[in-house]
Amino acid sequence: MSSDVLLEELEVLESIYPTELSKLSERDIQIEAEPDDLVDGAENLKVSLDVHYIDEYPDALPDLSLKSLDDNIDQEELNDLLTALRRVGEENLGMAMTFTLVSHLRELLSDLVRSKAEKLRREQMEKERIELEAEEARTRGTPVTVESFKEWKAQFDKVLAKKKAQDEEEKTKGLTPKEREEFKRLSTRLSGRQLFERNKGLEEDSLLEEDAISVDFSQYERTREEEIEEEGVTFSDSD
Repeated sequence: MSSDVLLEELEVLESIYPTELSKLSERDIQIEAEPDDLVDGAENLKVSLDVHYIDEYPDALPDLSLKSLDDNIDQEELNDLLTALRRVGEENLGMAMTFTLVSHLRELLSDLVRSKAEKLRREQMEKERIELEAEEARTRGTPVTVESFKEWKAQFDKVLAKKKAQDEEEKTKGLTPKEREEFKRLSTRLSGRQLFERNKGLEEDSLLEEDAISVDFSQYERTREEEIEEEGVTFSDSD
């Protein structure tokens, strides 16, 4: 490689990238690169391309390396960018290629920005979809089936029985064994409503005793006039 050819290329690069290019030695440079264009709301990507010119350059690729200047690019993405740059370099062997490499790097960064922005948009949409479905499920509630109701009823009865036992234990805590037995007997007595529901299928006459005697109270009815006649009391108009 002619030093004059390399020197000429470096002079052109310094004029194109006055603030981005840093000359590290006679054969080493570092160029900062950013995307050609940014998507609204997308994070910027910034890398540095290190180039070491070997003796066979430009008939052979220079040594290339990339490093991120922020936390928005991971190592796998850097490796993919570097592979793409080397592919472009292979297509441009025999000529000065540094400008072409940097230009292509900026295009690759633009594509990566768009890809990241689209990925972020899809993730946000998926997050909103999940949150919406969760809210709908919360407000809609769980559909009740026969099986789910039976399961709930069994659990409810257990809780109710446990609470009843605790309440009885609290109420009978200071009672004697005999008093406790009487309390339990009274607490298990059926209420009037329970008795009614228990016997609602019976006829009214089933409540009467089989050997009950019918009494005709009309035989004992007497009018006031009959009682007065028996007493022999009469009234005159003069009275």
